[in-house]
Amino acid sequence: MEKPATSTDGAQMFGHPRGLATLFFTEMWERFTYYGMRALLVLFLVAAVANGGFGIDDKTAAAIYGLYTASVYLAALPGGWIADRLIGAQRAVLYGGILIALGNTVLAMSATSQMFYFGLIIIVAGVGLLKPNVSTIVADLYPEGGARRDAGFSIFYIGINLGAFLGPFVTAWAKGHFGDRAGFGAAAIFMALGVVQFVLTRRHLGASGAKPHARPGEDLSAQIRSGWRRVGAGLAISAALLAAVALGLIAVNPVSLAQSTSYLILAMAVGYFVYYFFFAGLDLADKKRGIVLLVLFIGSVMFWSGYEQAGSSLNLFAERYTDRTIAALGFTIPTEWFQTLNPIYIMLCAPFFAAMWVALGRRNLDPSVPAKFAIGVMLMGLGTLVMVVASHLVAQGHKVLPYWLVMTYLLHTLGELCLSPVGLSFYTKLTPKRFVGQMMGMWFLSISLGNLLAGLIAGGFDANDLGAMPARYLYIVLFSVGLGAVLLVLSRPVQKLMGDIE
Repeated sequence: MEKPATSTDGAQMFGHPRGLATLFFTEMWERFTYYGMRALLVLFLVAAVANGGFGIDDKTAAAIYGLYTASVYLAALPGGWIADRLIGAQRAVLYGGILIALGNTVLAMSATSQMFYFGLIIIVAGVGLLKPNVSTIVADLYPEGGARRDAGFSIFYIGINLGAFLGPFVTAWAKGHFGDRAGFGAAAIFMALGVVQFVLTRRHLGASGAKPHARPGEDLSAQIRSGWRRVGAGLAISAALLAAVALGLIAVNPVSLAQSTSYLILAMAVGYFVYYFFFAGLDLADKKRGIVLLVLFIGSVMFWSGYEQAGSSLNLFAERYTDRTIAALGFTIPTEWFQTLNPIYIMLCAPFFAAMWVALGRRNLDPSVPAKFAIGVMLMGLGTLVMVVASHLVAQGHKVLPYWLVMTYLLHTLGELCLSPVGLSFYTKLTPKRFVGQMMGMWFLSISLGNLLAGLIAGGFDANDLGAMPARYLYIVLFSVGLGAVLLVLSRPVQKLMGDIE
């Protein structure tokens, strides 16, 4: 039997493998780049050409944003497969970081919209390689599992949120001092630094994630040859499609493409759950748990479709309708800095939530997983309710103060803390071992679909019809709070379907 690849470095730092620091900073700079560029994207697309942007209408820009963020999560599926079957997680992280730095360089230097979109595609490929596999290596550093691994992931999670905080802060500063494209350049520079530190400290990872894994009964060399043939065929088809689009042989409308892609992802989800329930050979207990997984999938899609307004409609709201001037200091808050609120809230509130769930559990008051999902979705809806009031003031011709967005992001973050960590954990607990990898793919698929829907919803906000803005936000509120209420009512019977899983 093949032994799991683990760290052989032996060096420790504060009771954890030295390799954790390597991965901490690699992921920190990747998240720095992702969230920094994400904060700039829609604002750059809609900015007038005279100001260095592309002058795209809000609907198209929001669709592009949705396609980009959705593709990042979809790319995690082939990215994980390539690491597992062909190159190993370490090389996947390295190549992913290089592609991310290269993609952001293309964004900073692109002279045409086609070149800019090509840069986005490069970034998607890079994040798809890096993001799922860096977490895999973290797990490999702790072959014993247990509380020490949990603590390691908690430290790693700090790196994620530290990068998410620094990214919008620094890229906005670069944009303000050196122009729009300088923000993308800053993202490229810091991701390149992340790659350099990964290379210089990679030795501390030892054998963790160094090699691909052969499937049972299959020769590794034959597996790699077969896998590269598939990758080559996929790349050839993709290159042909990109060339056809670039040459104008295939017309692409971002809004129509986003709509079509959402239908495709939905069809994939329906098809998989049909297979899971009727053709996977599951016993009755596993099928009951599958119903819970389906409910959580729906809740996840709806949550992210509202939550991901952060980089699109809420970002534009901060830019256009929020009074960001601090008169006493003679300073105007950069729009992108509002994107730092979420990671700040997470770092402040996550320890409190962890302690709260433990304390409630001791008193047998800990809400069930479906109930936590319901609470998360409803909190997201309540956060959007704040925007209903704020947008009503805007429709009357006023600019609003920043605290409306501050409160919205707080409620959205509290909802995330109820839903996201719990969902990820229970998708692994409720799934039979032979389907865990596939079902984790479905979890990413739910986030991808939510991001895509977020872009389409954001495209419905019309800058020329401010009177309709409160109703658009109210639609999100009614749908999310209504769905959350239904999930809350169903939480007890859904909990019973989980059986003895806690």
